[in-house]
Amino acid sequence: MRRLANILLLVIVALVSSSVDSHMAVSAAPAPTGGGGEQALAIIVNQSNPVENFSFEELRKIFLGERSHWPNGRRITLVMLDPSQPERKVVLRDIYGMSEKDFNNHFIQGVFTGAVFVSPKTLANAADVRNFVFNVPGAIGYVRANDVDSSVKVLRVDGRLPEDKDYRLRVGARSSK
Repeated sequence: MRRLANILLLVIVALVSSSVDSHMAVSAAPAPTGGGGEQALAIIVNQSNPVENFSFEELRKIFLGERSHWPNGRRITLVMLDPSQPERKVVLRDIYGMSEKDFNNHFIQGVFTGAVFVSPKTLANAADVRNFVFNVPGAIGYVRANDVDSSVKVLRVDGRLPEDKDYRLRVGARSSK
């Protein structure tokens, strides 16, 4: 019954997001905010999470829902920002390599077939994501690096932190590849 409820919820999300996509132009690269420069996205986890570093491929498997548990056995809970947020567009482009529609289809099909273990939760803003990650030990999400505080832990991706010059996840001036 719970699986059916999850499938129905994903179908509703897909219908709503396709409706949003058809009423709003979505740019592949988000417009810069603030001073016109790039801002890094931080991948955040609960402070109690023992993980410090992930390869980009490991991170992608988590975000795709192909991995269900952390090394300590705790269940992974993925948190995404609302589809209207530029940070989500960067995650879809750079981590998933998908459009919003492809993303929704991936999770609908994956939950239905059992290939996807973790369906993401969607929250409205960075403060909500940060609070959720703080309160849920198995949670992982993303926010702009300047939205990080001491309540959460920032993961290294391929050994790099958001302040590193060659860090991969950025919102802003970069054009899509």
